[in-house]
Amino acid sequence: MQLEEHFEPFPVLETERTRLRKITYEDQNDMFSYCKNPEVSKYTVWDVHQSLDDTNHFIDFVHSRYESQKVGPWGIEDKLTNKLIGSCSFVSWDNRNQKAELGYVLSYDYWNKGYMSEVIRRIILFGFHDIGLVRIEARCHPLNLGSARVMEKSGMQYEGLLRRHIFAKGDFQDVKIYSIIRDDFVS
Repeated sequence: MQLEEHFEPFPVLETERTRLRKITYEDQNDMFSYCKNPEVSKYTVWDVHQSLDDTNHFIDFVHSRYESQKVGPWGIEDKLTNKLIGSCSFVSWDNRNQKAELGYVLSYDYWNKGYMSEVIRRIILFGFHDIGLVRIEARCHPLNLGSARVMEKSGMQYEGLLRRHIFAKGDFQDVKIYSIIRDDFVS
């Protein structure tokens, strides 16, 4: 079965403190609030959002994915406030080899509180148990210690440094790669 088939209908997932659901245009102010923060985008491949137009262009892209039955990101909603606090998605996948790569972003106000590790563990569970993936991986900039910590707390293992692996923000950058395989996963 193809990964895309598991996103029609779009799966809504829950953790103790979050709801993972489709991103809507009603989320634009919440999303802009965290995407305009230079600390949040410091180690991402995308630039800080300068205006609501930047955020709406991203939401347009997300909705085009949803409407064409392609894999799109989950919005991370804080159950307590119903506020969008980030997003997470399978940013790439290989159906033949049953593997996928995770990408994620979280509002600065929620850093260092365990939210993203909670979300990643839930998506890993979905990937292994519902989709049948064999391997899930994620990458981060070598200086992004918070993201590396999220991956480690989620059960992923550091595999190595991919030198000059991506071109982002005007330069070729190294990335650290982490993974978890189904055989090692404990739900």
